[in-house]
Amino acid sequence: MTISATADKRMLIDGKLVDARSGLEFDNVNPFTEQVLGQVADADTSDMDEAIGAARTAFDGSRWATDRAFRKACLLQLQAGIEAEREALRAELVAEVGSPIALTYGPQLDTPLGEVIPWVVDHVDEFDWERDLSIGTAFGKRSWRSVFKEPVGVVGAIVPWNFPFEVTLAKTAQALITGNTVIIKPVPDTPFNATRLGRIVAEHTDIPPGVVNVVTTSDNEVSSMLVTDPRVDLISFTGSTAVGRFISGPRGR
Repeated sequence: MTISATADKRMLIDGKLVDARSGLEFDNVNPFTEQVLGQVADADTSDMDEAIGAARTAFDGSRWATDRAFRKACLLQLQAGIEAEREALRAELVAEVGSPIALTYGPQLDTPLGEVIPWVVDHVDEFDWERDLSIGTAFGKRSWRSVFKEPVGVVGAIVPWNFPFEVTLAKTAQALITGNTVIIKPVPDTPFNATRLGRIVAEHTDIPPGVVNVVTTSDNEVSSMLVTDPRVDLISFTGSTAVGRFISGPRGR
């Protein structure tokens, strides 16, 4: 079984598995052998605009942000879907990351798969969503004080090449369980693990359209749009210092 036979070149946008509107694709290349593993959709700004709009609409207009039990159930479906494709994902990571297979039995695959989603699901009900601070006095007046923790909104998850599945899962699972919607932007060097995740979301979970979006691109302008668009509330970034400085510049994140 070849990697290209099991990989998915399509993005996930608003609940649909789609090619780029332009029809363009870019090569995914094994960094060790320099073999072309396959092609993946090469999004432009219109694709990213649709993904951001879908994530915004899903957060503002669906029950995702308010229904904790539903989120737990969906994440457990996602866990089961990934586990069912573990070995295909293992081969994919070895090929597109150039990773020794031994690493996939630890931090490259098995450790995050075994720990990330189970941990957030187990702890969501223990999280301090509401805190009663009782009666206090401020400016000479007594008042009852409470703290409510709410999801932030639309999260852009920008992922590096070296441990892409681990980082993608950690960013995505924590954002989702707390009620946010997500746009995953994998680095163009390692897109297949992200497009696989998008397909699993679409085919094996009840996660509503727009809650998870996966946008693959080789164009820095498309990535910049995710960082600068005011509909995106938070950027979760792992990568170089230079790119981190660029991201922090436009909106002070």
